[in-house]
This record gives sequence, structure tokens and C-alpha cells, in this order.
Amino acid sequence: MLIAGCAAHQGPSPLSVGTSPDPQSQVLAHLYASALRGAGTAVRIAPLADPVAGLDAGEFTVVPGFTGRFLAMFARDSAARSDRSVYWALAGALPEGLAVGDYAMSAEDKPTLAVTKATATAWGGTDLRALVRHCAGLAVGGVAGGHAPTAIGRCVLPKPREFPDEAAMFAALHSRQITAAWTSTADPDVPDGAVLLTDTRPALVRAENVVPLYRRNELSEAQLLAINQVAGVLDTEALIDMRRQVEGGADPQVVVDAFLDEHPLGR
Repeated sequence: MLIAGCAAHQGPSPLSVGTSPDPQSQVLAHLYASALRGAGTAVRIAPLADPVAGLDAGEFTVVPGFTGRFLAMFARDSAARSDRSVYWALAGALPEGLAVGDYAMSAEDKPTLAVTKATATAWGGTDLRALVRHCAGLAVGGVAGGHAPTAIGRCVLPKPREFPDEAAMFAALHSRQITAAWTSTADPDVPDGAVLLTDTRPALVRAENVVPLYRRNELSEAQLLAINQVAGVLDTEALIDMRRQVEGGADPQVVVDAFLDEHPLGR
């Protein structure tokens, strides 16, 4: 009877936040988990090679990530490019049982190309349209195993020259072995001498804003409000900084706690 009585008074099972093992995913998982804990929710974080599959299977309640990458899973052929259009295309493409929270308008990690300052000066611009205007003769580099767009606007890009890591790729950029190097807007390892080409309107590259997916009808109103508040405090610079710290060996929870101390949710 005592055992039964104790079991009867146990609290609800903790909500589960799914994550991939990489540092950026760890940062996002701990950020959304902390938001839920702030709403009084018990949370556990669990790694999985394919967190979205785990969400769809009911193993997780929340999986944070990026709008464009999620959209590619559910509607690969979507032509959406801008922040808003990618978000709404994702919302319409999700299977029954899944929903999407608010996206962070100021926090993204979308593919882009880096060039040297000398190249940007010669092109007369630091946005992707400058690259399109100088499409002929481009030599592009990328890290082996990466997935990059095959075209930017009307510029069909050559197959990237593959490098074993970013250090080798950016060294080749610096020595002018390549004209441009594939990276992303929240990559903490872009060297100071490289210029990231910005994507102006109308967008040429699919948006990749931070966003949470969650299982429909499994979050309370307070819990949903909590995860949506992340969108109001997170920006790309903060994402870069936290990712850099975790890549350097810092505990992601400690890193996220420090960020939330400076940027409290709901204020």
C-alpha cells in the first residue's frame, strides 16, 4: 500500500527535448529546455541521430532546429526562400500531430559564401548579388560532406572543390586557390579576413531561422508560451558565441544559463 501510495503521488513524466550531438544542436536543446523549466516543467534532453524522426515517433515532445532544414525534410521541392514564406511553408507541410512554434527573426544559420576583402572590393559589393554578377569563372570550395545550394539566383555554381576541414578551405580562400568558400551565417570559425556575403531581398537562399517543432496537444499554454519566448531574445551573434563556447569544451547548460541571465525570457 505504501508503494502504491508513493507511485500515485509521483509527478508527471518529464518532457523530452530531442537534439543531435553537434554543439549547435546542444545549445538550442538546452535553451528550449531551460525555457520549459522556467515555466515549472521537468525536462530531459536526449540525443538522437535523427531527432525529427524521434519527434514524429513520440519519443520527444520538442525538437528545435532551423526552418529551412525542417522544410527540406517535409517539402524538399518547396520554392520558398524568405524568412516568412519558409516558415509558413513549413507550417503547412508538417504531418498531422506536429506543429511549429514561433521562429526567431534575428537568429539564423543559413548557407552563404565567404570571399576575401580584396574580392569584395573588386566586385563592388558584399551581398550575394555581387557574386551573381561575377558568376563566370568562379572557383568555389566546401568542406567534404557538406550540402550547399547548386545555384544562387541565375548563377549556376561549379561543383565545389572539397577540403577536409574549414581551416584548409579558408587557407585556400586566403591564397586565392578558390574565389569563394561555402560556410554559414552562424559559423563561429569564419576567419576575420573573410567577408560573408549577405542575402538581401528578395532572398536568393532559403531561410534558416531558429524554430521549435513540437507534438501537437502535448504542451500546455504556459509551456508553449515559454518556448515561443526564445524567439524574442536569441540572435545570430549570441548563437555564434554560444556555439563557439561549446565547441571549445564548455558545458552547454552553463553557457545557456549565462545567456539567459543576461537575456531573461518574457521581459
